[in-house]
Amino acid sequence: MAATATSLVLAAFVAAMMMLGAEAVWLDLPPTGTKCVSEEIQPNVVVLADYAIMYESHPTSHPTVAVKVTSPYGNTIHHNENATTGQFAFTTTEAGNYLACFWLDSAEKGSGVSLNLDWKIGIAAKDWDSVAKKEKIEGVELELRKLETAVESIHHNLLYLKAREAEMREVSEKTNSRVAWFSILSLGVCVVVSVLQLWHLQGFFHKKKLI
Repeated sequence: MAATATSLVLAAFVAAMMMLGAEAVWLDLPPTGTKCVSEEIQPNVVVLADYAIMYESHPTSHPTVAVKVTSPYGNTIHHNENATTGQFAFTTTEAGNYLACFWLDSAEKGSGVSLNLDWKIGIAAKDWDSVAKKEKIEGVELELRKLETAVESIHHNLLYLKAREAEMREVSEKTNSRVAWFSILSLGVCVVVSVLQLWHLQGFFHKKKLI
């Protein structure tokens, strides 16, 4: 139990620390096909992302991209076409992998383009400048507020992981119980079939007067 609790705390701490920073991703989009980025996110988490085409390799042409963001259950959260830059923001309602896919949708495709995706989750998506101005805090106070928010995030992550562990344990126990009952049923069927076979053979040998 102690090892499990320690593992949960470490997992929650790592998840929260990952949300403290923004994840910048460079995608090389081919002329045909789609490039996707996925992130496993808990419910009630703010997600903010900015994307932009980098034109260094295409100084004369101006290709555009289409983007589609979907939830773990396939619901479309954001969809944009003929874009060179854009942004999407939402608060998660489901736990699971959120998928952002990009592809070229313009006639000028060339050999593909590079796209920069700045993906911020949770604490990193919060506008700390606005918080500092609104509450008139700065310096050490602001850093302490960030740490307080990080601790709250760790706490929520820990509760989420404990709930997931309880769900998985319940599923495992139900599966083990069903397997045990199936094994007992299979053994019972084997015993009944063996008795019937023995009874049939005895009747057969009696008829043939072999015993």
